[in-house]
Amino acid sequence: MKRRKKKIDKGAPKWMTTFSDMMTLILVFFILLFSMSQIDKVKFEAVAESFRNRMIFDTYPSPLKMDHPTENSEPREENEGAEERLNNLSASEAESENNKDEPKNSQVMDENQDSLDELLAEVRTFLRENDLENTITANRTDQGVVLILQERVLFDSGEAELKSSGKPFLQKVGLLLSNIPNEVRVEGHTDDRPISTMQYPSNWELSGARASRVIRYIADESNLEESRFIAVGYGDTRPIVKNSEENWSKNRRVEIVILELDEET
Repeated sequence: MKRRKKKIDKGAPKWMTTFSDMMTLILVFFILLFSMSQIDKVKFEAVAESFRNRMIFDTYPSPLKMDHPTENSEPREENEGAEERLNNLSASEAESENNKDEPKNSQVMDENQDSLDELLAEVRTFLRENDLENTITANRTDQGVVLILQERVLFDSGEAELKSSGKPFLQKVGLLLSNIPNEVRVEGHTDDRPISTMQYPSNWELSGARASRVIRYIADESNLEESRFIAVGYGDTRPIVKNSEENWSKNRRVEIVILELDEET
């Protein structure tokens, strides 16, 4: 009896087809990974910086230069992106930029100080020529020139109605203010003795009412714009000397602050 010959398949075995497909897919996968890992360093850093910069949300154009600009693209303005460049400066460069402005700031401060000195000189000359030096005190602060009027000159104790004897002083103050463009803050101050009346429940109301009354009189009599004035009532919170029976009269006062032009608030 003859043996049956085994049938031998020609070519690669069947499992090899599946194996080769898998290897091909793996190879393609790694090729894709490799191609995606090739990053333009310059563009990547520009994009990262844009995300760190909040201004990207304010309709700023892309920091990347367009590879294919269209005819509808709008050119960037000359100063556009200047802030982005400033944000990208190193610490030393930024400090150098800030140092350039220091001489200008110093010059402005010197001019302000000179202006305050001139204003104080004018006010003191005015007080001297009008015999007001014993009634009104003029001092200089970093905000402007301060005229101090004691309560006894303008008001009776616990009242906010102007005394007839105090009106001529305010008329002369109004004359002074009509010759200068500065804004004016009028502050009312009291001593620390409490007050509780129907009209003035506390020193806050009394000091605020006195400041407002002075402003209304000066503005009306001298025909000054009301927008130049600010009324402030400090009550007893800002004494110039420690409150005592001897010093109460010194703390009851009205201060007229002629604000320096560049420091108006």
